Order: sequence, then structure tokens, then C-alpha cells
Amino acid sequence: MKIIVDSSCDSDQALLKKEDLKLNYIPFSLLLDDEHVIDDERFEIGSYIEKMRKAISVKTAAPSPELYLNQMRGGHDSFTITISSPLSASYSNAMVAKQMYEDEGESGKVHVFDSRSASAGPILIALKINELIKQKLSFEDIVETAQEYIDSLSTYFVLERYDNLVKNGRINAYVAKVASLLSVRPVCAEVDGKLAMVDKAMGTSKALAKIVKRVVEDKTVDFEKRILAIGHVRCLDKAVQLKDEILKQVKFKDYVIVEARGLCTTYADDGGIIVSY
Repeated sequence: MKIIVDSSCDSDQALLKKEDLKLNYIPFSLLLDDEHVIDDERFEIGSYIEKMRKAISVKTAAPSPELYLNQMRGGHDSFTITISSPLSASYSNAMVAKQMYEDEGESGKVHVFDSRSASAGPILIALKINELIKQKLSFEDIVETAQEYIDSLSTYFVLERYDNLVKNGRINAYVAKVASLLSVRPVCAEVDGKLAMVDKAMGTSKALAKIVKRVVEDKTVDFEKRILAIGHVRCLDKAVQLKDEILKQVKFKDYVIVEARGLCTTYADDGGIIVSY
């Protein structure tokens, strides 16, 4: 069985080796003015962030159906995980590829999951599917169990900067400038697959403390059966500190910390933090 992910799924080689997990990545395209950057294994975060600072226009483009179809071919049963569908055309393009694959009459089964998340969320879903594959569950049972897992996931994030949200037209430039000057940090969460502000704080430390409080007070989760995942954009120290604060108060089965790839770097920006569990 094969696991396919778009590049909203953040991971690293150490984690993949530890978990004996093979991911087949489908890259997003990152568009900085007239420059076209592919979010693949050659992506280099430092130079990319420098270019983002100078760019007037910052956009992203979802993988095409053909890219998904090429990965689905080969007769394997496969599971595809995409970024939340309200945030991108990646999921709909993967569904188009699934229909094309089935029309070709290949033998392998295909299922596409809408992660309803990004960064830390998709890697948790990939780890769950990998675990279910190792348990030798049937394709149908893996789909059902993984979907239940997705439906129960929670995701939060805190941004340090608003630059790219302004450039993308996703936030008013004046509002962003005032928020930055006042050091207002929104605490956002996944709500019906979209990103919504659920709280705010003066400064990053207080915003992260609000995430810790929300996690600790979540009575819907059996933490000892869950993995805590934290994605970050060039702020490992902050991610480790956040992990330590959470684990002081609740006992997760395990945790993973991953650095963002290009797509999540584009939107979370330098210093951004994403938490899923």
C-alpha cells in the first residue's frame, strides 16, 4: 500500500526513518513575482524566505491532477492526503486524478483524504495510516479508521508575521500593520476545514500559552493514545518550549516536531507555529 501526500505535509528524514514510513510527495508550486519555485526535496527555506521578503506578489498553485495520477498508477492500493480542501484546489485535483485512474481500469484501489489541516496535521494522518497498514487492516477498514481519526484532530497555529497574508489579499494591510505594531498575535484554529481566529494575545509567548491552555483543557481527547505534532518555520527553540509546556501538564503517547516545507512557510511565514493532536 502506498501513501501519497502533497507538500503541505511536513516531515523530515529522521522521522520517516524512525517510523519506517515512505511518503510519495506531490509538490505545490510557489510563485514569487515572476519566479516559479517547486516545493520538492530541493526546496531551501533560508533563500526562499529572503526572496519572499522582497517579492511584491506571493502566490501558490496546487498540484495538477496529472501529478497525482502519475503517483496513483502502478497497481498499488494507495491513500492520498491533501491540505484542507477550503484552503486549496489540491484535494479537488486529487479527486479528479482518482476518477481518471478508475476510468483507466487499473487494479489498485485509491482513496483521497481531505486532511482539514496542514503541516502537523497531515503528518499525523500519514503516521496513523502507516500504523494501520502495519496492522494489516483491509483497505476499507483503513479508510474508515483514518477518517474517524481525521474527524477527531485539532489544529492550532500562531503567526509572527502578516506580510504574505497581505500580499495574498487574505488580510487587510492596515489591519495587519496595526496588529504588528501592537504585537497582537492571533490564535487560530481549524474550523470546518478553514482557518479561524479563536483567540488573540499581546505577544507570541502569551499566544502560545493560550494554545497550551486549550490543549490541556480539551476533554474530548485521550492524550495517552495520541501523538502531539508541532510544525514550525525556522523556530525550533520555540517549538521545543511549546512541546515542553504541553507535556508538563498532559501525557501524550509521543510527540513529533517538524520544520515546515515551502507551502506552509509561505503562509505561516518565519516564526510560525502549527500544533495538531
